[in-house]
Formats: sequence, C-alpha cells, structure tokens
Amino acid sequence: MISAPPVLLVLGPEGHGVTRYGDDVAAAVTAVHPDVTVVRVADVPSGDLALDGLDAGARVHLHATDRLFGSRPEDAADVVERWAGRCRLTMTLHDVPQPSDGTMFDRRRAAYARMIAAADRVVVNSRHEQHLMDEYLPGSAQAHAIALGARTGIPPVGDDTGASDLRVLIAGFIYPGKGHRPAVIAAARAAEVLRARGDGPEVVAVRAIGAPSRGHEADVEQLREEAAALGVDVEVTGFLSDDVFARELAAPGIPLAAHEHVSASRSMLDWVEAGRRPLVVDSRYAAEMDGLRPGTLARYRADDLADRLVEAWRDPASTRLAAGASLAPTLDDVAAAYLRWWAA
Repeated sequence: MISAPPVLLVLGPEGHGVTRYGDDVAAAVTAVHPDVTVVRVADVPSGDLALDGLDAGARVHLHATDRLFGSRPEDAADVVERWAGRCRLTMTLHDVPQPSDGTMFDRRRAAYARMIAAADRVVVNSRHEQHLMDEYLPGSAQAHAIALGARTGIPPVGDDTGASDLRVLIAGFIYPGKGHRPAVIAAARAAEVLRARGDGPEVVAVRAIGAPSRGHEADVEQLREEAAALGVDVEVTGFLSDDVFARELAAPGIPLAAHEHVSASRSMLDWVEAGRRPLVVDSRYAAEMDGLRPGTLARYRADDLADRLVEAWRDPASTRLAAGASLAPTLDDVAAAYLRWWAA
C-alpha cells in the first residue's frame, strides 16, 4: 500500500485553465500532505530539467492537455513517452478527443492513445470522458473518473435591481463553437419578444468575459459585425486577473455556458463558485453535472435559448445561487479521491 502521494508536476503558463486546475489540486493535496513535492514548470524544457533532478523510478502525476506540449498533438505524445521513460508517470488527461475537434480529431485521438499507453495509469474528469474513450479510443486502458472539484464559499447574492439591459455573459476564451454566435442570435430574438410585450431591454449585448484564443482575433470582429446587424453589442473584456474575473462573473447579466462539445468544463464551475446558476446547453456532460450538483445549473435545449433568456431577464434571481448551496465535490473531496487512487 502506497501512502505518500507522488511528485505533482504542474505544467503550463500561469492562467491556462488546465494549469490552474492542476495547481488547485496540488494545493488541496498539500493541505493534507504538507511534505508533498510540487514542481511548477512553464514549458516542456523546464519540465525536462525538473525530471532530471528526480530519482530513477520516482512517481510523478501530471494534469495535461495536448495543447500544453506544443503546436501539434504529436508533440504531446512524444514528450509524454519521453517523460514516462524517466519516471513512473500517472496523468489526468483533459480535453479528451471527440469528433467536434474537426480536422484534428484523428491526430488528437492517435496522440492520446500514445499518452495513455505510456502512462502507468490515467484519470479523466467525468464519466462522460470515460464514454468518449470507450467510443473513440477503443483498446486503451480504462481511465478512472474524478470529477472537477469546486472552490468553496459562495459569495453574497448580487444585486440585479434596476438592471434594464439584456446582457448575456459567457466566461472564458473566445473561439468558434464556444457559443457566442448562438447567444447573439438568441439575445436578438429574446429582445424582440420582450419589446413586443412592451417591457423590452434598453441594451442588448453578449459580454465575453475573457480574450480571444490565439489566432481567433478576426473571428471576434466578424462576430461583432454579424451581431450589430441584429442590434446586439458584443463586448469583450480581454484577459483579466482572477479578482476582476470573479467580479465580472458576479455582475448583473444572464450567465451562459453554451459549448455543446465539452469533455469536462471548468467554466461551469467558475459560474457556480461565483454564486451564479448558469444556463447550460444540454449534453451528456451537462446531465452528469446536473446530477452531481443538483440545482446549480439550468439545462436548456439549443433551440429554446431565446425563451430561456426571456425568462431569466424577467426573473434575475433565478440566475443566482442561494447562500450555503452545496458545491460538492469540492477540491478537498477531489484531493481525497486522488490520494485513494494513488494508494490503490
């Protein structure tokens, strides 16, 4: 029976979602095992140097997505195979491949199969991802599922009094498929319905709380042009510090998570940690999270979004969680689950 946790290798630049989550889990594990070794490395070369300093056969755990290793999925597989040859590597894999990856799907699938084969054992962040592996990575070793953990402490309920605007809030990086375009179309339709009833909003906007993903700046300009033709403003905050990001999430508006092709979503947790109850487009993953944290999100069918925006604008309290609502499993729960898994 192994009692001590492995070395926790946190890879990636500050601010990357997977890197931040790996750091959160490391902090929760350290709270239980203060002597655990946590190694934070910004890139692959510094990770190579970090592994050079470890004893042969040392156990190492890594949270990773292929995009943290280089520009190609094959880069990720090459590095993981190299690192697995220098330590006993276990991994939490994020962004499990699925057909919505488009032209990269086959390459990502091949790369993930190589990473899974190289690692001693693998964790994913949802049962949904286990199903994705069964569907698209047949023959790979079965991954263990440990759900994403929430930070605790819902902030005081925000004040939406006097908010006359219809503002749809979408958190995270901006890229095609994240849901900004459907949000624009639905917001325009919702505004038409409300104005026809004589109580419409003064301003209609989709607010992107984040920055464009690298290479997608032109997509934002195109979205703005399309939205303007529908009478909808597109507001982009750009990259924000953690404190400012949290304030934006708590501000008046209708929280929305409209990405239909998630494998596991930190954005949903960002919302509930801010005391919000987001509208979430229905999917297998959304249903799993609805069962895991009952009452913390509002699922909708894609073609019902405009109606749901109307309802949320009329009842802004429906977008807020009550103080004391349970967000379990928390990061402490996740740390305990990892400790059990490492000891098994």
